[in-house]
Amino acid sequence: MLNREGDTYLYLQISEVIRSRIIAELSPGDLVISEAGIQREFQVARTTARRAIRVLRNQGLVHTRQGEGTFVSSPDEMGQPQTPLYRHIAEEIRQRIKAGELAASRPIPSEVMLVRQYGAARETVRRAVGLLREQGWVFSLPHRGSYVSPEERWPD
Repeated sequence: MLNREGDTYLYLQISEVIRSRIIAELSPGDLVISEAGIQREFQVARTTARRAIRVLRNQGLVHTRQGEGTFVSSPDEMGQPQTPLYRHIAEEIRQRIKAGELAASRPIPSEVMLVRQYGAARETVRRAVGLLREQGWVFSLPHRGSYVSPEERWPD
């Protein structure tokens, strides 16, 4: 089924197989094969499975709910570009700051906690915190972590 010797990346080949299944067999809201299922079925590494799902997510064919799985998108969701995960993480932290859940001059959740919470790569979390720092929502202290900025430094 997969051409391991060809010039097309395995994750793209896998995403096409899954895309075909979605069109032929699944309905909006149906659960799509998991990363672990892709690994077993296609005998590929976890990163290859993740990339295949990411391609489908970027095409708007599927959406992922943390801790629940990946599902077929409804027709009104298809084709809409997905917000990058780092922006989603940054937005949720910003909302928690504005709601008072994360107080000024107090630490935001650690990098390790955010990686676990969102199932994201460390670099994705760092990018989210970097965006919040650029916008003025947080500041970082070397070897100590990132903290909520004083309210007067928050963007308008």
